[in-house]
Amino acid sequence: MPSVTLVDVFTHAGAGGNPCPVVSDARDLDAEAMRDVARRYGHESGFALPSEDPAHDLRLRFFVPNHEMEMCAHATLGVLWVLAREGRLPDAPVRVATGSGSVTGFVSRRGADAWGVAITQPVGRVRSLADAQSVDIRAALGLGRDALAARPIHNAVTSRIKTLVPMRDAAALNALAPAGGAVEAACTRVGSTGLYPYAVLDGPARLFEARQFPRASGYPEDAATGIAAAALAFGLLQDGLIEPDDRPIRILQGRAMGRLSEIRVRLGFAGGRPVGCLLEGDVAPATPAH
Repeated sequence: MPSVTLVDVFTHAGAGGNPCPVVSDARDLDAEAMRDVARRYGHESGFALPSEDPAHDLRLRFFVPNHEMEMCAHATLGVLWVLAREGRLPDAPVRVATGSGSVTGFVSRRGADAWGVAITQPVGRVRSLADAQSVDIRAALGLGRDALAARPIHNAVTSRIKTLVPMRDAAALNALAPAGGAVEAACTRVGSTGLYPYAVLDGPARLFEARQFPRASGYPEDAATGIAAAALAFGLLQDGLIEPDDRPIRILQGRAMGRLSEIRVRLGFAGGRPVGCLLEGDVAPATPAH
């Protein structure tokens, strides 16, 4: 049985977050053994391996109960936090190989048993869905037009495609109760890995709230989804809901699950054009309930 450290990633005010099982030395595990860890815990899990090339400091693999994932932001932050706690990270930025490409991690000590963690994501791409596709998404979520804000539904991606659904307000957002089969079917038809409905809480303060309904992960909802939050940041930029600068965007998630979480995104610009972003969040040892 591998040694597993369970952490909560993207915590808010010291609580909530997405539970993440971490295996900080997975050299003796094959793919099925890694998947067994995810099945046993019921959460997306991160596994650290030696790098296979000199361009990276380590390699990460990610599994949900149903299959392997190319990239998982909260598991990447969780693995880096655990490795920092174990004293196994270089002082310089950490070069990480993932199934979706290279990620750079930044880890800084904040005190006893506390580290700040951030990772890079590439520039986002955003595409508005056709009317028929938008109708399909609304049907999967059980939504009438009055529950939506007057903005397009987008497919957006940094590492995996997420469908951004603009809700009228947080009450409508947190009343959602979609059927898992409907979500999977709709995501498959529009080429998405999850539906990410969101609401504006405080536009000038750059504060938003969202929920993530994954296509086929083996669980119905995520408490915090960094990849979706990064995609959302670029969708907000395209829709003019945020100014083109690097001030932090705060995205709350998980309220309807009783695990309120907080993801922070900072967009990066060069010559006035977006070039990528940083995903940041707080990590803590998992609470006894897990």
